[in-house]
Order: sequence, then C-alpha cells, then structure tokens
Amino acid sequence: MKNLLIVGGAGYIGSCTVKHCLDHGYNCIVIDNLIYGHKEAVDQRAKFIHADLLDLYSLKQVFKNEKIDAVIHFAAFAYVGESVVDPQKYYKNNIIGTLNLLNVMLEHNVKNIVFSSTCATYGEPQYTPIDENHPQNPINAYGRTKLMVEQIFKDYEIAYGLRHISLRYFNAAGAMEDIGESHDPETHLIPLVLKAIKGEIECINVFGTDYDTEDGTCIRDYIHIEDLASAHRLALENLSQYSGCINLGTGVGTSVKEIIQAAEEVSGKKCPIKYASRRAGDPAKLFADNKKAKEILGWEIKYKDIKDIVKTAWEWEINRKF
Repeated sequence: MKNLLIVGGAGYIGSCTVKHCLDHGYNCIVIDNLIYGHKEAVDQRAKFIHADLLDLYSLKQVFKNEKIDAVIHFAAFAYVGESVVDPQKYYKNNIIGTLNLLNVMLEHNVKNIVFSSTCATYGEPQYTPIDENHPQNPINAYGRTKLMVEQIFKDYEIAYGLRHISLRYFNAAGAMEDIGESHDPETHLIPLVLKAIKGEIECINVFGTDYDTEDGTCIRDYIHIEDLASAHRLALENLSQYSGCINLGTGVGTSVKEIIQAAEEVSGKKCPIKYASRRAGDPAKLFADNKKAKEILGWEIKYKDIKDIVKTAWEWEINRKF
C-alpha cells in the first residue's frame, strides 16, 4: 500500500502525518477543502488537490485519476462547542462526507482506511485509564458523528470487506518541524497558554480549581503530534491483521496547572492566569489505556515528558510560519 490518499491532509494532524508517511517511503495525495486547513502545511513532495468530500464529482475524479491503495481520513469539523449549537453542520460534513468517501472507495475497489476518531466517543468517563471497552456515550454532536462513522465501518466490513482502524486520540499537542497548531479560533490549552505568555491574549482562563485531582485542576492525556503521525502509518501497515478501534494516548495524565508550569519553564516567562468556575461537561480526569496500540501496532511513544512536548510547541509559536 504505497499510494495513500490523505483526506483533510492540510490540517494540524493530517499535515504532520503526510510528512511522516512521505519520510517513510509512501506516495501521498492530499485532498482538503481548506476551510480550516493550511495549504502551506502540506509537504511539497505530496500532490495537493483542493476538493471537498461533499462534492461527489470532484471526489470521483480524484479516484479516477489517481492510483490509490489506502486512505487516511482526517476530514471533519472538530469544534465541540460549535457542534452543540450547530449540529446540522457536523452531521452533514462528518457523516455524509464520510459516506461519499467510502462509496467512491468501493467503486474503485479501495478497501483500506485509517480513521481519525476521538476519545469524545466515550463521553463522561466511568473509569480511568480509559480502555477500548469503555462504554461509548458521547455528550455532543461531534463525538456522536465520530461514533457513527466507527459503526458505519463495522457494517461496511461485514457487507463489503472494508478493512479499517479507527484511532481514538486523546489530546494532540506539540509541533513537528515547520508544522504546529494554527486554529481559528484556537481552543486547545497548550497554544492558548503560550499565546498568553507571548502577550497575544490577555490571560489563560483556568476553569475550576476544586476537582478531585492533586492540584484541583483537570487532568488530560497529551500526545505529541509526531507520535500520532507514526501511529497512523503503523495502523496502515497492520490493516491486514486487524480491523477495529485503538486508543492513542500516553497513558499519563497532566493537569492544567502542570501544563502552565511546563510552559513557564520552557519559555522562561510567567503566564497570566485568570481563575474561573468549572465548565459544564468537563470531567476531572481523562487519560488513555494504550496497551492495545502497543500490542497491535507495535507503537512506541517518543515524547513521554510533557516539558518536551511543550518545548516543541513553544519553538513553533515563536517561529510560526502560518
């Protein structure tokens, strides 16, 4: 499977995976609608096509004109809050777009796909670390669209022989050479902390200091973008042996205060903080059981220290290209 179609390959995780796959000898064709992606992030060794999964004609042309062995699918809207107030946007893009992709794949006898899923399919955690058998009860439309796609894959496997691995990530973080987080609006903690340190925003809001955690702030599992990228390649290489869902996380939780402390140490500057009350739906702890990724994919995490992850993000922030 040397010829990859990477859908949504101009986004943060997608563009890093494109670079990683190119570095490991794959040919990459990237399609992206550039609503949230950045064409500048796409490695110039890849072929870029400006297209949208909702445009069935353009999608069919891509498969007609290119030899494709497998697909990595990142193309989704992913703002949790927006998905609550505008679910129509999410169901249309994330579900109908994916169905278009799968049906055109089948027309061209392409039956290998790796999917960017999320720990949001689990909803409120009943226990931690969260393994793949944890009940799935998403609490927003974004999480529900990802869960629906996972279920569609299972049905397509039974009916049409689709080989699929859905990677349920926890919190993507850090930067990889010339590619880092560049969202508008930015909602992720690490880039917001770094922007506060740089003075680009007034302060970082810390929502809740009375959680049942060691320092009272929420704990999350931050996984470096390079480790995520390698997991996508390994998933491709193991599709013949396994179909199903796999968690991607470090298995280690880091609190909001620990992120701020790491950012202050890396930058040598203080972060302005404003403490606020808890946000509805924010669990105290979310971190992964990643045994399955290690066993099935042979996945090894390169970035285990949160300070190393934050350092790459800080270097991106002070030298950002887009």
